[in-house]
Amino acid sequence: MNIVAPVAIGFLAFLIAAWVVWKWNTRKTQVRIDAPIPDDFPSEGFSHEAFERLLSRFTSNGRIDYERWHREIDARRELDSYLAAVARFGPDTTPERFDRDQDALAYWMYAYNALVIRTILQRWPLKSVTDLKAPIEIIKGLGFFYNLEFAVDGHWYTLYAIEHERVTGLGRDPRVHFVLNCGSEACPAVRPELPTGDALEPFLEQAARDFIANPKNVSVDRDTKTIRLSAIFKWYKKDFVGDLQRRGLPSGRGVIAYVESMVSPELAAQLADSRDFKIAFVDYDWRVNVAETE
Repeated sequence: MNIVAPVAIGFLAFLIAAWVVWKWNTRKTQVRIDAPIPDDFPSEGFSHEAFERLLSRFTSNGRIDYERWHREIDARRELDSYLAAVARFGPDTTPERFDRDQDALAYWMYAYNALVIRTILQRWPLKSVTDLKAPIEIIKGLGFFYNLEFAVDGHWYTLYAIEHERVTGLGRDPRVHFVLNCGSEACPAVRPELPTGDALEPFLEQAARDFIANPKNVSVDRDTKTIRLSAIFKWYKKDFVGDLQRRGLPSGRGVIAYVESMVSPELAAQLADSRDFKIAFVDYDWRVNVAETE
């Protein structure tokens, strides 16, 4: 009996079934934000002032007071109005509003952060962004980052697509990884200031140096001969090493070389004296980055 045909048919049926399950599990849900654009929104450029005001009110030590923000209905409406402007205007649909690449980059970074906050507020109380799950959570964060779609710049994007297609996927400055905030404890601190244009360069530089200076993200354990790094350096290793190569800097030590280019002299000396140490990436803490309240 020739069993090749039945086996082939069975394998094909399995592939089709797997494809159907994958498509069903990763189907997108469009999140529509019904809000008016602010009356005072400028006719030229793009203003992040409304979002900046909100962050100043509800951010403390890099974390967000979601509980208070959720209670204040007017503040939630103000965030929705800002996101209505994000949906309507953008570098693709209204390029005349974005004279410089820095303005477009700022737009996408701040849109990402605002949508993360809005998603958490809509589902508050939420202990972890990974609690918002797809029917089958094949990838951690699938429900939060991959399945929800938002209107941005006249198109529909998931949070994953915004990050990888519009912020980091075009070989842009890897320091953006220290500004994008996925709403979790292990993420970079939420920064209430939202600069654009020429002010964006020092902002990115400071964000990178602050993140790397935090012992939670970079530390040297001499007892165990281990350099401990945030998982961000593992996930985006190509971005960091690629940046070193573009700048003509030595990249033989990989992400350690990038870290060395950003640290204080004291930590740089520790890293230089630990060339035979192993590297360990710290497990990512996905708990929501809630501000401590009295």
